[in-house]
Amino acid sequence: MAAATLTVYPEAASVHEGRLAIGGCDVIELAREFGTPAYVVAEDDLRARAREFLRAMAAHHGGRGEVAFASKAFPCTEVLRIFRQEGLAVDVASAGELHLARAAGYEPAEIIFHGNAKSEAELAEIARLGITCVIDNLDEIDRLGRHAGERLEVMLRVVPEVQTDTHHAVATGHADQKFGLTLDEARAAVERLGATSWALVTGIHMHIGSQLFDLAPYREAIAAIASLGDFDGYDLGGGLAVPYTAEHRTPSVEEWVAGIVDAAHELLGARAKKLTIEPGRALVANAGVTLYTVESVKRRDSTWVAVDGGMSDNPRPQLYGARYTALSATRADEPADEVVSVAGMHCESGDVLTDDVALPYPCRGDLLAVPATGAYTLAMASNYN
Repeated sequence: MAAATLTVYPEAASVHEGRLAIGGCDVIELAREFGTPAYVVAEDDLRARAREFLRAMAAHHGGRGEVAFASKAFPCTEVLRIFRQEGLAVDVASAGELHLARAAGYEPAEIIFHGNAKSEAELAEIARLGITCVIDNLDEIDRLGRHAGERLEVMLRVVPEVQTDTHHAVATGHADQKFGLTLDEARAAVERLGATSWALVTGIHMHIGSQLFDLAPYREAIAAIASLGDFDGYDLGGGLAVPYTAEHRTPSVEEWVAGIVDAAHELLGARAKKLTIEPGRALVANAGVTLYTVESVKRRDSTWVAVDGGMSDNPRPQLYGARYTALSATRADEPADEVVSVAGMHCESGDVLTDDVALPYPCRGDLLAVPATGAYTLAMASNYN
């Protein structure tokens, strides 16, 4: 029973005499020391997943393959420091994320700056540091040019106009949306940048969405950007799905990298080009676990287990209908014979972390562990209530 419940927990998770441990640390002791809610992250998992992506890129693309951590998934200085030690580049989308990356030791040449609404101050800092800028709109060309005194490497964020099977809030490959340049706009941007004295267009960037299980849209998107011409490099984005519950069946890192890199080789003629991928969630999600203390239990038509956190530390169930599971970190080896809803402590009826989770008979004071919370939880946390 315990082994089955740990399938979406960190590889370094285990149960001893009913008590959950992460990376050899007893979570009950962690909760006593740090309080709850608490994000717990397994460093070994972070390093193992970084190495897995790097191995796959090296196997399929040799020395010109780059893995860049999409820092928005987990903007934490220590996590960024770990990924830099493992040889990953980083992408940022704000001055705040840039500050964290620099604090973690990243040099300007290791940073890619994204964003659909970059401020004047951000563009000035990009130019000052000489960071690769991913141009998102035509207005940005003149705005960036006002700050770029010397040659500055830029890429073009292109919308390949493909559909993906994911929640609409994290789909970014379709035509009518806020991100990127259309294919026609990208052609105009190449011409305008070519006429400047400061811009060095190093390649095309695309990102078609997050939590994607299917590789087919990547191939379709790569075929679309091939129509823009020949470039020195291509950034193929991220989006590899991760398992949040035991029922999720996701592509492996090897399968995902092989699928998109092989498509780039075939459709872009990119065997000798620089290819970059930008996994975010797939590097960090399953390395993280959130610990909560049960504050009340109500048995009505449903059993409501209320914890001391909720949508302030993880708004994804409310934003995307994200599905999570949970276990009793203090009685993980007992039969999970009661199906419950785990609710948060916030002043919203919709503040529910997960429904239909089986737990041992829950009681006030229990410690619950919710897995796969390494991505987009800390990043989206708020001060609500």
